[in-house]
Amino acid sequence: MGRRLLLLALIGTIVLGGCATTPSGPSVMVLPPAGKPFEEFQGEDGVCRQWAAQQIGAAPGTPINQNAAIGGTVGALVGAGLGAAIGAAAGNPGAGAAIGAGTGLVGGAATGANADWAFGWEAQRRYDIAYQQCMYAKGNQIPGVTQPARRAYRMPPPPPPPPGYSGPPPAPSPGGLPPPPPPPQ
Repeated sequence: MGRRLLLLALIGTIVLGGCATTPSGPSVMVLPPAGKPFEEFQGEDGVCRQWAAQQIGAAPGTPINQNAAIGGTVGALVGAGLGAAIGAAAGNPGAGAAIGAGTGLVGGAATGANADWAFGWEAQRRYDIAYQQCMYAKGNQIPGVTQPARRAYRMPPPPPPPPGYSGPPPAPSPGGLPPPPPPPQ
């Protein structure tokens, strides 16, 4: 009975762990700007999807079930050891090992599956950011992102001179020295 339960839990772990995959595409919206042909937008979309997949380091749709399988295996081994030790103290090491292995498998698989889910979420977030950066760099629109209006800042004209102003003082000679005196007559 204990082995059958252990085998069933292991198969469940492998099947459910295989459900977690890397992003297969963006989960964000990007729109072409006015006047851009849709075929050009589709080409840029394909290029940016490929670039975003390279940024997360895995091909789209790759299973990420390593953590669940490793967690289940380690949990089963540790649980079996602890269960056997506790069962030996209680007088039945075989039953203790089976119960410990089953409990360790379920607990380890659950912990590993949670790590897989967190990895998948983080991979999707990184994929979306890379995809949006690429599409934005190609001139496409990201909803919710506003482009600042470019304003031409002009300097205001200088104020008028005060009354009685006759003009600027004479310019100093090169080198900052006063001009030479006029020749004698």
